[in-house]
Amino acid sequence: MSTPTAVGADAQGTATQAVKTAVPVLLAISLVHFLNDTMQAVVPALFPILTETLSLTYVQIGWLSFTLYMTSSVMQPFVGLYSDRRPSPFMLPIAATLSLLGMIGIALAPSFWTVLLSVVFIGFGSAVFHPEGSRVVYFAAGGRRGFAQSVYQVGGNAGGSLAPILTLLIFLPLGQIGALWGTAFAAAAFAALLAVVPWYRVRLKEYGARLRDRAKGKGAKSGALPSDLANHPRARLAMGLLVLYIFARSWYHSGIASYYQFYLVEDYGLTKAQAQIPVFLFLAGGVAGTLFGGWLADRIGMQRTMAWSVCVSVPFALLFPYLPLGWIFPVAFLIGFLVLSTFSVSVVYGQVIMPSMVGMVSGLTTGLAFGLGAIGAVVIGKAADVYGLTDVMTAVSLLPLLGLIAFFLPADRR
Repeated sequence: MSTPTAVGADAQGTATQAVKTAVPVLLAISLVHFLNDTMQAVVPALFPILTETLSLTYVQIGWLSFTLYMTSSVMQPFVGLYSDRRPSPFMLPIAATLSLLGMIGIALAPSFWTVLLSVVFIGFGSAVFHPEGSRVVYFAAGGRRGFAQSVYQVGGNAGGSLAPILTLLIFLPLGQIGALWGTAFAAAAFAALLAVVPWYRVRLKEYGARLRDRAKGKGAKSGALPSDLANHPRARLAMGLLVLYIFARSWYHSGIASYYQFYLVEDYGLTKAQAQIPVFLFLAGGVAGTLFGGWLADRIGMQRTMAWSVCVSVPFALLFPYLPLGWIFPVAFLIGFLVLSTFSVSVVYGQVIMPSMVGMVSGLTTGLAFGLGAIGAVVIGKAADVYGLTDVMTAVSLLPLLGLIAFFLPADRR
């Protein structure tokens, strides 16, 4: 397929024009991603507090997760599709503003429904940020798209991994009002965006000029703007299989991130504070795995990286519910490292399939992961209320087996 080569040429050309600024911008947008997802992490971090202060059930916890992930995930492809046609640097600070309003609301919420409304604002902020953030990374990546997407994604995964730490250090001592600390994250995001927005505005103007040249036939020989392969049967097959792969990964991630802390309290007798540590190790392992996955994909290919991740992670995932307490801590980190190592890889794989719709594809692959995780949170929460957490966590351990679908993905390297 010629498309991956053409996509690389386009990204390389963009990065060459801004070689001195690409790395700082990449780090800055990764920092904003970190702050954005830290604000999102406030919601699951509050779960142990809200179950007491507002007497929430597991199903209501599931609905909060569902609302957070669905508002962000369902909106992301639409925001991405809109921004593909009318990209705007100002969507980035708008996203931070929405999250800021959500932080204030959730800190002062007196009831489940008020919390739910606040979560909607946080989800919308994430939905607006992610497609535009991915486009900034696309422009700044150069020829190392796997690495660049991983650096960006590491910021997000690091922010998301802070949920247990926020619970331990802020919400257990301070309670629900501690969510006001999230306003500091929004302010820091605005400051970081001061370095990103001017650079991004220039890149968009250059990209728009190339689009106009292409429409006039001036860029026909350069191959800088590849044609979209979305209607090709092989591309449709690849995207369908990729969705199944993301489904398996997202449901497993949701089960561990949202409910494993309760499982540790019920089955292992840990305190709420102690139960945060294995969950944090799982999420922290995902941060390291994301960076490693991008590095590996640049060397052996994206499809091989996703297949490798499944093969190695399945045995550990199957054993996870049965481990003695001492083994839970290192294995939690290892499973997070393996399962989440393909988060950025799947995004880049989708962009290779549809190179002229970077915003929409980024919103679809990233948003889809959150959306499927949201549905999983509700289903797993309901099952836990009906069947108990022990049986449910055993069933969750089987989900990585569905990731074996990665072996049927079309190879991205020839």
